[in-house]
Amino acid sequence: MSQDGAQGRYAGRSLAGGRYQLRDLLGQGGMASVHLAYDSVLDRQVAIKTLHTELGREQAFRERFRREAQAVAKLTHTNIVSVFDTGEDDVDGMTTPYIVMEYVEGRPLGSVLEEDIRQFGAMPADKALKVTADVLAALEISHEMGLVHRDIKPGNVMVTKRNVVKVMDFGIARAMQSGVTSMTQTGMVVGTPQYLSPEQALGRGVDARSDLYSVGIMLFQLVTGRLPFDADSPLAIAYAHVQEEPVAPSAINRALPPAVDALVARALKKNPNERFPTAVAMRDECLRVAASFQPAPPSIVAGTPAQSGAGVGSAVFPPVDQSTPASVSGVQTPYQPAPAPNPYGTPTPAPQPSYGYPQQGGYPTPSPYAAQQTPSTPPPYTISPQAPAPSSGSGGGRSNKAVILGSAAVAVLAAGGLVAALTLGGGEKDDQGKGGGTTPTATATDAKKPGYRGPDTSRTIDSTECSEPVESYNDPDKIKIPDFQFKNIKSVQECLQAAGWQKDIKYQDENTYGDGTVMSQFPAAGTDVDPTEKIVIQLNVSTGNPPS
Repeated sequence: MSQDGAQGRYAGRSLAGGRYQLRDLLGQGGMASVHLAYDSVLDRQVAIKTLHTELGREQAFRERFRREAQAVAKLTHTNIVSVFDTGEDDVDGMTTPYIVMEYVEGRPLGSVLEEDIRQFGAMPADKALKVTADVLAALEISHEMGLVHRDIKPGNVMVTKRNVVKVMDFGIARAMQSGVTSMTQTGMVVGTPQYLSPEQALGRGVDARSDLYSVGIMLFQLVTGRLPFDADSPLAIAYAHVQEEPVAPSAINRALPPAVDALVARALKKNPNERFPTAVAMRDECLRVAASFQPAPPSIVAGTPAQSGAGVGSAVFPPVDQSTPASVSGVQTPYQPAPAPNPYGTPTPAPQPSYGYPQQGGYPTPSPYAAQQTPSTPPPYTISPQAPAPSSGSGGGRSNKAVILGSAAVAVLAAGGLVAALTLGGGEKDDQGKGGGTTPTATATDAKKPGYRGPDTSRTIDSTECSEPVESYNDPDKIKIPDFQFKNIKSVQECLQAAGWQKDIKYQDENTYGDGTVMSQFPAAGTDVDPTEKIVIQLNVSTGNPPS
């Protein structure tokens, strides 16, 4: 829908029985329009987001949208756009969900970045780190309440006239992914391709660390004026998130100190375990780095295209065709990043050499010593190709749109680099400890090496924690995964059996906690899952032997 069309459709309209009178169109994407509105009951200006796609036709989505809005309304923080109300109304004969938000007088972060690119070539590093720290302060609050944003990007960050950073659109991506029957096919995910974490791209479960990856992408963009991964299709970008390593930001902006490179590199680790464990930890590092160097204007390497990302909006695309690899053949070889459109009328520089696709090894489990230093770090994450039911459709449009991606297609493309890693990462064991992989890892039942530590059978979990799990705080139809970490594997297996859940056990050499101790799990403890669906718990278990 064009902006003029959206303006005309809603001009002079009111919602909620006349309470909210729609006025100026503030912005729009493929999913929604945002209007300035007047709240006649409380005599104040508000911003109202109205969904104008087929989403409103589905009762399941409208209910999910309402519940997500209720959860987000509980978030109260300086750096979060407040949600006041939600509902649905009839617009031109179509049921239209809407959400009433705090009206922020300011600009999207993308527009602020555009201005800095015109003036400096990128955003000054000290300013970028301060903005990023404020975004992380907002995420700290949402993560404490179990809300993962899932769509952090400059378009969802506002900067007020007093330079206060405000994060908005909490819960909308989750509502889309979880509530709409036409979108919840197996292996489908929602997000904006340029900012997707690798686990989002593969359709895996996400936690707070997925948001931190997106923040890392955004920080890279702020300090360099360009995105680390870009291509002509959403699938190609998603594949790059899974398989490709970004260049160091200082290779583009020479004014950046090594500490900024290190911060961004950690945030963009493919393995969530290697990222910052929490928004608090990443925010503290941003502030520390900002205070550690003398601010200097950006020094952009000649020939580096600038990409403000201001045009990254929201839209819904059909799933990517998963029928054959040929349908995405353009992604099977390293691509040349396409030069971004230049809105300033200057010649567009030639594309830079591709970074290539280094094969990623299996994600190693952190040592128990690292776990002791950061006990809040969630369990490890392994990328493994999955086989969701195939769905047909065409690839999405240009890569600057939010998109629903077929994760199986990405997994198939990544399989070539991951098969070797999985076979080298240690064989899977059955309940008797016998190797199920091509390279079995020694366990206590195989051989006790010098330094071996025996099992601690006192650390157990009660079977009722699985058979009678805690209900999700956000969705009464879901349950929370129990905490199996540092429990003896025998009691964990009994717990899983009581609930009828399946297990995927891998063994690792470590002798701090003892033979048979669960070192980590996936999904993480506290993750919301649907009890009516198949639940598989991945467990990394100690052999009791010292690391090789």
